[in-house]
Amino acid sequence: MSSSTTANPELPATSATRDQTGKHEESSSAQHKTPLPLPEPGQAGGDTTQLTVGGDGVKLDHLGPLVVNEDGTMSRIANWTEMADIERQNTLRILGRRNKMRLEALRAKAQAQASSSKEE
Repeated sequence: MSSSTTANPELPATSATRDQTGKHEESSSAQHKTPLPLPEPGQAGGDTTQLTVGGDGVKLDHLGPLVVNEDGTMSRIANWTEMADIERQNTLRILGRRNKMRLEALRAKAQAQASSSKEE
């Protein structure tokens, strides 16, 4: 066996250097690329809906229900469009209860923090 190493053609070319603190630093050519700019307005294509402030509302039922996470952030169910009707009904029933409990807990936590900050 020889002690020489060969480059793996599947991995990006990298160069390893040591910085002033002696830490091993690896740079890749992919790290130095500039991000692509956003498309011009109107060129994005697709199905776009313009909303006017104070105008008619838009239903977003096709996106599915909002999920209130324990930290207060919100998300949606990724596979909502692929669910059967019975799955959607069960999900809505469970999410309704869970979202309500999480919102109550978040409000209570915020109220407790507000009252404790007033006492200090």
